[in-house]
Amino acid sequence: MELFNYFRSSASYRVRIALALKGLDYDYRAVHLAKNEQFNEAYADVSAARLVPLLRDDDAVVTQSMAIIEYLDETHPEPPLLPADALGRARVRALAQDIACEIHPLNNLRVLRYLVKEMGVSEDNKNRWYRHWVETGLEALERRLKDGQTGRFCHGDMPGLADCVLVPQIFNAQRFDCRLDHLPTVMTVFEHCMALDAFAKTQPSACPDAE
Repeated sequence: MELFNYFRSSASYRVRIALALKGLDYDYRAVHLAKNEQFNEAYADVSAARLVPLLRDDDAVVTQSMAIIEYLDETHPEPPLLPADALGRARVRALAQDIACEIHPLNNLRVLRYLVKEMGVSEDNKNRWYRHWVETGLEALERRLKDGQTGRFCHGDMPGLADCVLVPQIFNAQRFDCRLDHLPTVMTVFEHCMALDAFAKTQPSACPDAE
């Protein structure tokens, strides 16, 4: 397998965690988003959307981090990243989407670039935008995690899909100096995750293309 990704991309980090939890080997293919390498002709031939991550598994090409993680879970079912019961799977997917759909799209690199370059938003106001959506989004997640089904991890005591999505968002929040002291449950789960190699050894600073 080959994973086309960028060390600082939270969506890429999600997939690196999932691959590590599964114990799967892969070739790391760096695509530097800040240098616009996603628009190079060679990568454009692989990715119609010019986005990362992208997983190539022999002749199969899978895009979008959530789809990639579920593909990995279906093709390599142990250890599972989703619960066995339908309601549990729905809860975990909802927690993951609280981040992947409600927070992340508003603060990814291309959105922040557009705010500054096309709309003339100042650097300070761009950062205010970022912090607002991250802090309020994570506050909603904190409330969701207090439903009695959270254990050491987002769902029970084994890491899964929701944890793969949570940890990269916390890394980004820390990088932008977001307030996190109002998230005791979220941060406890984060700390449990970071005690595992699958999360710690795939973090941005550990990547071969880290700057």
